[in-house]
Amino acid sequence: MIPALALFLLGLLALSIPVGIVLFLLGFGISHFYSPFPLMRALGQVVWSASDSPTLVAIPLFVLLGEILVRGGIAALTYGALDKWLSWLPGGLIHANIGTATLFSATSGSSVATAATVASVALPQAERLGYDPKVFSGAIAAGGTLGIMIPPSINLIVYGFLSQTSIPSLFLAGLLPGLIMAIGFMLIAALLCIIWPNLGGPPARTCTWPERFSSLKHLLPVFVLFMSIVGSIYAGWATPTEAAAVGVAIAMLIAAFYGGVSLEMMRNSLVGTVRITSMIMLVIMGASFLNFTLTSAGLGATLTQALTGLHLGQYETLLVIILMYIVLGFFIETLSLMVATIPIVVPVVVQLGFNKVWFGILLILLIEMALITPPVGLNLYVVQAARRAGGMSDVMLGTLPFVFVMLIMVSVLVLFPAVATYLPTHF
Repeated sequence: MIPALALFLLGLLALSIPVGIVLFLLGFGISHFYSPFPLMRALGQVVWSASDSPTLVAIPLFVLLGEILVRGGIAALTYGALDKWLSWLPGGLIHANIGTATLFSATSGSSVATAATVASVALPQAERLGYDPKVFSGAIAAGGTLGIMIPPSINLIVYGFLSQTSIPSLFLAGLLPGLIMAIGFMLIAALLCIIWPNLGGPPARTCTWPERFSSLKHLLPVFVLFMSIVGSIYAGWATPTEAAAVGVAIAMLIAAFYGGVSLEMMRNSLVGTVRITSMIMLVIMGASFLNFTLTSAGLGATLTQALTGLHLGQYETLLVIILMYIVLGFFIETLSLMVATIPIVVPVVVQLGFNKVWFGILLILLIEMALITPPVGLNLYVVQAARRAGGMSDVMLGTLPFVFVMLIMVSVLVLFPAVATYLPTHF
């Protein structure tokens, strides 16, 4: 049954059928061929139950927040300010890419939106100044993955919803690993540019301190947004959904202050929000129906028994789970991978004695890796779409050093769980 489903899944994806539709088709196939019960009759109830949670309202709000920041011109101002502060490092604008991605990760909640934001601003400058396209593009794709680790994060909301885990705790747990990984990205970029100076573009230009301090006013809006969203959650003033709504209102005020609000801007932001949210919700509903059919047909229990029946130790079983996610991440879109596997894997992880909050951060890190590994890494395609020349191979090769950093971070999380659990435990 499992090999047949895997081949069916890969075949449908190869036909470029939307992932959400593929998940529904797999559910239909399981219902027809592997279940003695008419599971199709439960389709309406399952789809409704998967989509009527108030927690999911945060998703379109965070997507809209990112759209306003991009289309309101705030992204370009933030990138210019970070250029003045970071371009003296070996690698120049590469560090501005990672820094901008880190800041926008703290407001957008989406990896793809973060990568698209930085790519639209940074790539024209890279082509003009003569940066190596591989490392420069790879830094944008990798930096964009921070959008689902640093709070607020749409993927952490989905994990919390599916695993019944505290979303504020997950947000706190993702902050420190996200910042450590951003520093790791900058270190590997600096190291590469020290060893091969031609990767770092032209000699770093020197900005005066008055220029740097003057640019801080363009960083202030992002910090205000972050403190408004995350601060309101931990002060007990708002739920994550309410905090997202507050963030949208403040983003509109900031965009209006910079003169970026217009009817065209609002129309494009709303259309983009509807498009992205529809894709996410279709995937969630399709994966929920697939999980229902898998459970009803007994496959969920079979996979759980397979994992627990390996007769391996606690960490050996965890290693199998990590390798499973790395391999599946090559072929399955990340949100689909999360929604399809969390109901099966999390009970096993809890049974092994691991913390659900900690595993959520580890899972998000593995999902981040899937975003920049071919052939289905979404961030690769987002960055490539923004480039004016060159092939996809440039972006793929450029992400390899950053994948190495992610693998190191996986080891750090396993060896030192407090990296993820310290903040939720003490605050």
